[in-house]
Amino acid sequence: MLEIVNLSVEYSAEKSRVRALDNINLELEDRKIYTLVGPSGCGKTTLIYTIAGLLKPSQGNIYINGERVEGPSLETAVILQDFGLFPWKTVEQNVALGLVIRREDCIKIKKIVDGILDKLLLKPFARHYPGQLSGGQKQKVAIGRALVVSPSLLLMDEPFSSLDAMTRENMQGEILNLWRQNPMTILLVTHSIEEAVFLGQKVIVFSQSPGRILYVINNSGWGVRESEEYHKTVDLIRNLMRGHSR
Repeated sequence: MLEIVNLSVEYSAEKSRVRALDNINLELEDRKIYTLVGPSGCGKTTLIYTIAGLLKPSQGNIYINGERVEGPSLETAVILQDFGLFPWKTVEQNVALGLVIRREDCIKIKKIVDGILDKLLLKPFARHYPGQLSGGQKQKVAIGRALVVSPSLLLMDEPFSSLDAMTRENMQGEILNLWRQNPMTILLVTHSIEEAVFLGQKVIVFSQSPGRILYVINNSGWGVRESEEYHKTVDLIRNLMRGHSR
């Protein structure tokens, strides 16, 4: 459902041009979870922003369900590192935002938002503000705001990086549960090899800057932590990345 063709992205920095992504070619199948792992500064976030239509490519094209991406798409939702919540809006107002922007009927908005809050166990916090929530609860609100618009493609830019280890593991499990209930195509960017292997049916390994695809690894052991297959794939990716960092 997502096709990236000969994609490169450059930007200006101190009177010179810096190439963030170099000739990316990639296809993502419908209703599969992909994870993308690579070193810091390799262009992972740039790729997310370009797929989302927030950055324009220097060359190449991106297609979602056959339509070229020219800007933000109604089929795509994005979850950012810092959650991107509005501190002056309540939990239910933050979750409803996409539907409000689309000018959906108030009754429809309330029904959909209430269902999402129930699913994420956020109903008791509906009238709370982000400053009154824990990190895990804020992450759930960000996920709810993305899911409320029923996206075909969910882009996640290091969504759990600011969470403690136990909350991070719980949220990883939450993502898998939500995907099983409502399958969609997910592309999740992470620095963590372990997270990439646990969540990704396919793991995309990026090079150092400028970002290029080194490997796309089929991950048959996804969704099961601490299995022999899990450890083998973690070790494989770690060795591949170590070999390309020299």
